[in-house]
Amino acid sequence: MPYQVSVFAENRPGKIERITRVLAEKKINIRAITISDSGDYGIIKLLLDRPEDGCECLKSEGFAASLKEVAAVRLVDRPGGLHGVSRLLCESGVNVEDAYGFMLKSHEDAIFVFQVDNVERVEKILQENGIPIVRENELYLM
Repeated sequence: MPYQVSVFAENRPGKIERITRVLAEKKINIRAITISDSGDYGIIKLLLDRPEDGCECLKSEGFAASLKEVAAVRLVDRPGGLHGVSRLLCESGVNVEDAYGFMLKSHEDAIFVFQVDNVERVEKILQENGIPIVRENELYLM
């Protein structure tokens, strides 16, 4: 299963620069990033090509970093594409705790990455309904 790296960070100038410098020095590529603000602190979520290495190098530099399992699906980029997946998750009683998406270079498909409390159950639901799951080796190489 894919992982994202979550970094709890003080909301101040230079934090992103320091995180990206640490990752760049270790030649770890950022595939997607999202930042959530909650006042004085925030959470930076990173989809990295080498999440375990990225998490460890950030920790070694003093960042409060952790790995979190996520699910990811490939969607056709068209109106309603995400709705089909969200409807299925809703009907299955799945709460999406956090999510982000991005377009692929082809501009025909998009990737939806989301955090849930039981990734294995969600992947089973998606597979049973023909929703293409993006595995970690594919996701990290996008």
